Amino acid sequence: MRISRLLTPLAAAILLAGCATSDPYGGQTQRSSTAMGTGIGAAVGAAAGALSGDGSTSRRDRALIGAAVGAAAGAGIGVYMDRQEQQLRENLQGSRIEIDRRGDDIVLNMPSGVTFGFDSAELTSEARGSLNEVANVLSQYQDTRVSIAGHTDSTGDASYNQRLSERRAQAVASYLSQNGVSSMRLNTSGYGATRPVASNDNEQGRAQNRRVEITLTPTGNGQG
Repeated sequence: MRISRLLTPLAAAILLAGCATSDPYGGQTQRSSTAMGTGIGAAVGAAAGALSGDGSTSRRDRALIGAAVGAAAGAGIGVYMDRQEQQLRENLQGSRIEIDRRGDDIVLNMPSGVTFGFDSAELTSEARGSLNEVANVLSQYQDTRVSIAGHTDSTGDASYNQRLSERRAQAVASYLSQNGVSSMRLNTSGYGATRPVASNDNEQGRAQNRRVEITLTPTGNGQG
């Protein structure tokens, strides 16, 4: 029996499994990030497989083998981030930190009302409590890079806002480092008012723009 006859349904099953899942927190059906990782891994694996080999196996068969292997790797990363997201949601339940899943990345949005007082880079007690929970999860999931970005609204001097956003990002990174997260995993940046998520023409929008975002990105080593 040709290898392709065995692998064709296998590859299809891997690609389609878990495409639609129910969000246990919001109740909405959404495309699983694990399935997305599976699909991407399968595509990359198929391309690599098609280009490999010594001619003893057909190009199509090599592509299917590569797709199956790549899909398994992609799914592993997706599952790893799924578990990390679930742990964060459980630990941060009741806090004012927003958790947003973007593919395999997890973004924690910490509004200024949670993190800092007016014109300050000193973490509030509420922020420290929430970051304790974040640090606890990150210590369990060490195959994750942590990017911390500070943002401000457009009120005031642009250069001052830039420095303030950098100081706030560094304050979050320093606190995580003091609570067990390796500084080698942490990267900080400040964007001032250059990346608004809402209008700066009203207070509601400006409040949304004053924030610190923590983005968790898999390194590729986490396989469950």
